[in-house]
Amino acid sequence: MDTAPNMSMRRLTRRVGLAFAVVWFALGADFSFAQGGTLPKSPLQVAFTFDDLPAHGLLPPGMARPAVVKSILATLKRENMPPIYGFVNGFRVAQYPYQIHILQAWRAAGNPVGNHTWSHPEFDRVTAAQYETNIDRNEPLLRRVSPDSDWHWFRFPYLEEGNTIEKREHLRAWLSQHGYRIAEVSMDFQDYNWNEPYARCAAKHDSAAINSLHDSYLNAADESIRVYRQIAQALYHRDVPYVLLLHIGAFDAHMLPELIALFRSRGFSFVTLPQAMADPIYSFDPKVTSPGGNTFNEMVAQARNVNTPDMTDRSKELDAMCR
Repeated sequence: MDTAPNMSMRRLTRRVGLAFAVVWFALGADFSFAQGGTLPKSPLQVAFTFDDLPAHGLLPPGMARPAVVKSILATLKRENMPPIYGFVNGFRVAQYPYQIHILQAWRAAGNPVGNHTWSHPEFDRVTAAQYETNIDRNEPLLRRVSPDSDWHWFRFPYLEEGNTIEKREHLRAWLSQHGYRIAEVSMDFQDYNWNEPYARCAAKHDSAAINSLHDSYLNAADESIRVYRQIAQALYHRDVPYVLLLHIGAFDAHMLPELIALFRSRGFSFVTLPQAMADPIYSFDPKVTSPGGNTFNEMVAQARNVNTPDMTDRSKELDAMCR
């Protein structure tokens, strides 16, 4: 659902764009208490997560919604991936009741689900009380499809955790009172930008454009590995277990085998979301606003006055393809 026309621009403006004059000194000491001393080197680990179950973005001609998740589930099984959290928006099932079977297939494959709000609202545009009602509305569906596992993980749509401190803290208190843990994101390459161009290019049978989408998708993912590892090194002097944001889109399904291969080629092993979030860094509350959305470590960098590098903006190029 992160496909609003202004999404890429709003998400990109969060990146301060200052030259990457990374501070390599005392900031690490601010976090070393959580580790009991010097921070050790850790192996590269990443938890894949998928937003917007049961449906996201446009589809190529002839593809049905269940085929997207069927493809993703087949890849996850073939690649021996650990259980992968999928974050659910219930309004899709209300609109298209058959999509309950997509969620049931996800669960039957051993993958857990979490709360992504009922209708994917922008937290920047509603009150905390309205947002809480939207989260609560999603719970009956989560209980229905996942009665025997923990769905009390919450993922912010658009990664908007609050455009005022008051809203941010009010919601965090509410989430804690209702047994939720926030599923933070610490690696993101705005994968949603590729799904609609893929549908358009497939409709036009433009194989050259689809090949271009293939290459730019992998290049963006590889860039995100480099950038978010740099941010982690600047903050903690080590790699951390990263949490990658993906979406249940047709091109994501198409590219997933190569995306997994890319991470393996860069030395990553795969862990679950709870395993990644067990790292003490995720217990830190940066207490900063995130209008337009932000990843966790970028919010920590903002709180610590650490500059972060830019990511390449591919949104305009992708939006123009196969029009």
